[in-house]
Amino acid sequence: MKFPNVYPLKEVAAIIGCEYVGDDDFPVHGMNEIHVVEPGDIVFVDHPKYYDKALQSAATIVLINKEVVCPDGKALLISDDPFRDFNFLTRHFRPFQSSNVTISATAQIGEGTVIQPNTFVGNNVEIGKNCLIHSNVSIYDNTIIGDNVIIHAGTVLGGDAFYYKKRPEGFDQLISGGRVVIKDNVGLGALCTIDKGVTGDTTIGEGTKIDNQVHIGHDTVIGKKCLIAAQTGIAGCVIIEDEVTLWGQAGTTSGITIGTKAVIQAQSGVSKSLEGGKVYFGSPAEEVREKLKQMAHIKRIPEILEKLK
Repeated sequence: MKFPNVYPLKEVAAIIGCEYVGDDDFPVHGMNEIHVVEPGDIVFVDHPKYYDKALQSAATIVLINKEVVCPDGKALLISDDPFRDFNFLTRHFRPFQSSNVTISATAQIGEGTVIQPNTFVGNNVEIGKNCLIHSNVSIYDNTIIGDNVIIHAGTVLGGDAFYYKKRPEGFDQLISGGRVVIKDNVGLGALCTIDKGVTGDTTIGEGTKIDNQVHIGHDTVIGKKCLIAAQTGIAGCVIIEDEVTLWGQAGTTSGITIGTKAVIQAQSGVSKSLEGGKVYFGSPAEEVREKLKQMAHIKRIPEILEKLK
């Protein structure tokens, strides 16, 4: 998430009321999660296990809960609770904007696009040309939709990330300030839910077609011309490369990559990254031929036990 302007480190530190290490005028361009940070971004870290990863990341400002040696060319924001202060910055730079109209006056809607009744279009939404958006779709603030997109009834674009920190009093939500980006020629079925990024974009690539009741988690990036069948669940921060097929009720864990032209058969559970160009089945998902051999061997266990008796 980029800020509307470049801010000096001193000013950002004042917003959250914390100490800092670095020049007063050290430039701060935005804030992001560690997997998408760029120079000029703030990244937060609140556990010693991840200090080195954050300090050595592309981020040039580290919001951290302990004063440590600052790497050359970087700056530190020293906070007693980086998670809380990261949320504070999100609220400060991208506050929630309520709406009292069905289609926001700040929304941009392209020529030839049809929006059916009872659809909500939020603030700063951009919708391209020749789209068809059916009734009861909810398009949250800052969503970007390309040309020739079809979205069926009941789909929600831009819900919050499922991202929480456990505290003694309960779960504390990481505030989502990112976007959903839908590229050209995408088709979304009914009752799909696509969460916005925490600070970056959840992206659906050009020409991808998604069936009914599919969930896609925050910051996931889906490539071009993928097919995703009904009731599939894709966790956050997943990369699905081009021309991947996921059949019905498949599911993934977070933070993995599925390679180009992979096929995930129905009801499979993907627990680790998978190479492209292969067919996978089962939970955990493995190459289909190997998985079927294993299942055949398992079926023989009663026979083998009987022989051993």
